[in-house]
Amino acid sequence: MVFTRFREDIQAIFAKDPEARSTIEVMLLYPGLHALWFHRRAHWLWTHGSTFWGRFLSHISRFLTGIEIHPGAVMGRRVVIDHGMEVVIGETAEVGDDVLIYMGVVLGGTSLAGGKRHPTIGNGVVIGSGASVLGPIGVGDSARIGAGAVVVRPVPAGATVVGVPGRIAGGTCGPGEEEEGVMPDPMLRVVSRLLDRENQLEERLRALERSLPGQVREDARLELTREDEVREALRAVVDPEVGIDVVDLGLIRDIHVDPTTGAATVDLVLTTKGCPLMDYLSEQVRRRAASLPGITGVEVRVLDEPWDWDRFAKQRGSL
Repeated sequence: MVFTRFREDIQAIFAKDPEARSTIEVMLLYPGLHALWFHRRAHWLWTHGSTFWGRFLSHISRFLTGIEIHPGAVMGRRVVIDHGMEVVIGETAEVGDDVLIYMGVVLGGTSLAGGKRHPTIGNGVVIGSGASVLGPIGVGDSARIGAGAVVVRPVPAGATVVGVPGRIAGGTCGPGEEEEGVMPDPMLRVVSRLLDRENQLEERLRALERSLPGQVREDARLELTREDEVREALRAVVDPEVGIDVVDLGLIRDIHVDPTTGAATVDLVLTTKGCPLMDYLSEQVRRRAASLPGITGVEVRVLDEPWDWDRFAKQRGSL
C-alpha cells in the first residue's frame, strides 16, 4: 500500500510537471513531494493521539521544504505541490484527489472559533500561485483558482475564479481537454458593457436632439450631423494597448464642429501623466477627423482622466 502511494505520487508529478525528467530527480529534488510524505506520517501521529509529535514532524517538514501542512489537514491522493515555497494548509482543510497547488497558496481560516475553519477542495482542482482560499467554504471538482485570487465564497464545480475578492469568470476545461492558460477578466467585461451602454444612451440623446424641429435651429441640426460623422470616423482609431477604438473606450468626451467654418474640436480624455500613447492617439484622432470632407481644421484638446469630477468640470470651463 505504501509503495503504491509512493508510485502514484511520482507518476502524478510526471503527469503535471513537464520539467520532471527522471524518477530519481523527482524523489530527491521535489520539496512538494517531500512535504506530502512528511505530512502523511505527521497526520498518522495526529490522528493516533500523538499531537505533539505530529506538530513536531510538521515543523521539521516546514523547515526543510518551506511548505507548512498542519498534521490535522486531510490530503487526498495524487496531490501535486509544484515548487511549493510558502504554501500553508490549515488544520481543518481537506484537499481532494488529483489537486495541483502552486507556490504561495494559502488554505486558511477566517475565524478564531473551533470546529471547521478551513476550506474543502474538491477533486481535480488547480490553485494558482499566491491564491488564498479562506474560511470553511467548498471548492467544487475541476475548478480553477487564478493566481493571486482571494476566494471567500463557495466555488461551483468546473468554475474559474479570478480577482480580489474572487469572482467567477467562466467555466474550465473538462477532463482530458487542453487548458489555454489565460484567465478571463470579469472586471474588463463589466466595464466594456458599461461603455457600450453609455454609447447607446449618447446615441439616443443625439437622436432626440435631432427630432425636435421646433426647438433646434437648422445650423444646430447641421452641427449635430457633422459631429456624428466625426464620431463614426473616429471609430477607426484603436487604442493599441486594449484593442478597442477610442469611441467605444470612452476616450472621446466631446466633439464640436462649427457649421460655418468647418473647424472641428475634439476633447480626448486621457491620463496624461501615465499614458505613453498620448501623442500617438492625439495625432491619429486629428488625422482621421481632418480626412473628412468639409472639415477645414481639427484641434484635439487632451483632458486629464476625470477621477475628480469637480476638477474636471473646472478644467472644461477654463478651455
